[in-house]
Order: sequence, then C-alpha cells, then structure tokens
Amino acid sequence: MTDSANAKCESFMKTLKYEEVYRQEYRDLADARSSIERFIEKIYNGKRLHSALGYRPPVEFEHSLLIPSSSPQPEQTV
Repeated sequence: MTDSANAKCESFMKTLKYEEVYRQEYRDLADARSSIERFIEKIYNGKRLHSALGYRPPVEFEHSLLIPSSSPQPEQTV
C-alpha cells in the first residue's frame, strides 16, 4: 500500500471512530455492523464533504460524472 493510500485509510478510520463509533453504544456485533454500514452509506458517502472531490459528497461527485456536460459544444467549421 502506498503512503497516500495508507493516509487516506487512516483518515477514514479516524472519521469513522470519532463520528460514529465513539458516539454509540452497540447492543452486539450485529448492531455495530448495521450502524457502521448505515453511517458509511448515509453520512460518509451521502452527506460528508470530501476535499479530494472538490468538497462534495461522493454521491454528488459520482452523479456529476453520469450527467453529460451542459457546456455548449464548439461549432465545427468545414
């Protein structure tokens, strides 16, 4: 794993711990898994802004890749 990839992983783990795990009390392992999955899908990927994506959530960034650019295409001259 590269240093950059390791730093991104460490950053994610810190966010997960401080924004989800340390704020919850889980009944059991199944409850922990369910809550962490919900956090990743709804908060981390859905709402949380990511600097590497232009301070947009991943869902918004991915959606912008699927929509064709609305900028006008240059006219071709013959």
